[in-house]
Amino acid sequence: MSEEVRLQELIAQKEAQNRLLQAENERQSQEIKLLKEKIDLLLRRLFGSKSEKLDAAQLELLLKDLELGKAAASAEKAEATPNVEALKPVARASAKKQRRERWPKDLPVEQEVIEPTEVRDNPEAFRCIGEELTEMLDFQPAKFFRRQIIRRKFVRRDEAELAPVIAPLPESLQQRCIAAPGLLAQVIVSKYCDHLPLYRQEQIYWDRHQVWLPRQSMARWIQLASEWLKPIYRQIKEQMMRGSYIQVDETPIRYLDPGNGKTGQGYLWVAHRPGEDVLFEWYTTREAKCLDKLIPIGFSGTIQCDGYSAYDRFARHRAIEGKPILLAGCWAHARRGFYEALDHAPKEAGWVLIQIGHLYDIERNLRRQRAGSVLRDAYRTSQSVPICRRIQRVLQRWYLTRHFLPRSTMGKAVSYTLAQWQSLEVYLKEPEIEIDNNLVENAIRPTALGKKNWLFFGDADAGQRSAIIYSIIESCRRHGIEPYTYLRDVLTRLPTMTNRQIKDIVPKAWAEAIRNTAPRAA
Repeated sequence: MSEEVRLQELIAQKEAQNRLLQAENERQSQEIKLLKEKIDLLLRRLFGSKSEKLDAAQLELLLKDLELGKAAASAEKAEATPNVEALKPVARASAKKQRRERWPKDLPVEQEVIEPTEVRDNPEAFRCIGEELTEMLDFQPAKFFRRQIIRRKFVRRDEAELAPVIAPLPESLQQRCIAAPGLLAQVIVSKYCDHLPLYRQEQIYWDRHQVWLPRQSMARWIQLASEWLKPIYRQIKEQMMRGSYIQVDETPIRYLDPGNGKTGQGYLWVAHRPGEDVLFEWYTTREAKCLDKLIPIGFSGTIQCDGYSAYDRFARHRAIEGKPILLAGCWAHARRGFYEALDHAPKEAGWVLIQIGHLYDIERNLRRQRAGSVLRDAYRTSQSVPICRRIQRVLQRWYLTRHFLPRSTMGKAVSYTLAQWQSLEVYLKEPEIEIDNNLVENAIRPTALGKKNWLFFGDADAGQRSAIIYSIIESCRRHGIEPYTYLRDVLTRLPTMTNRQIKDIVPKAWAEAIRNTAPRAA
């Protein structure tokens, strides 16, 4: 073989090696880019601000030169490419907030009168011509007191040999239990509203009031209260599942798993219907079979949820049984993906976020007008549908042209939204459906605050007890009820009530009864 041939073969080998190295370099560059995106996203989630508000002025600069594809038709490009003038925030005539009163008008008043020394020494020499009033708000810590029930015994004067007469002891949650309904309500509200673990309550009651309440006793009292609240809990679930629309979500919570030396992972599943009560149920798994237990077999209608695959499996299983379930998507979940991709694809993600913002502006306007089904349907058909079609066309173009790497944050946001598109459009066809699942997520938020303090449930059984109490507490909040007032009232009345009367003390009915009996302003 000649020297020239060997040289050509060597050059060909070197070129092949260079091509392989370039391909490997390109692959590694893409992988590094994806890893950087993941690290940035993780750092933002761990240490960044939780707010998802966007600066409209910054988005205008980012979107100024956005081009969404040269191959598209000019009319479609003009529709998809954001107009800077159109992106400028429209000045909303926000209703002036009504000034909130610092305290209620019927707040008790304690007066302290201070007179000059010379007046006190010789009051007859002075005549009062007025006064200066200085008002402050004071506070006296809550106090314990012993409630004694005295039942006097009587005998007949003319028949002293007969047995004494004594009034029966009033019905209570548990005989010989020292915890009155007010104390039970205080322990429950402190743990589930104020997120104070029982061991902290134990310290507070002893250090500040010199009352010794062991945490073991308080845990038994919570168990006692949850058993009495079960009928209300079951009534909440029964009333909720009578409808044809509910929102569902789940949140993880740790629980002690005896025998394993560590905690297990459980889940609180939450269901809610706008305007109704809130329902929590506890399960130690996140499987689709939990939905079979949460949602009765007789339910048929729409479930609004996120993209978790268990909901699809549940809907297919119910369809086989002849109980069709329609899944409605959540635009807040879809928006979250684009918000997380904003740093890595600012122009494209910013454009999508502004379009979704227009959808939310429409919903905000409908809520402000307290629109009914007919008006909501008209607004959504005329205004929301064109925006959704525009978003869909742009996302499909990005997906088909592989405008973003599939594993990038923007690529995942596009894929997720397109995969959920059919469910995301359900709210456009059903006027009673909300645009997102935020109402049920707001109900979950207090549990997230609580587990930062008490960390985990004591055991798997404690999960369902907590689910019952969380259902009561969050339902009270949803209807504007002060939880302590409600719990003290129902725990006092429950021992003397029948099952038929339970429907009258669920939080929604209790709130309506209070409003109907409240004195009307003149």
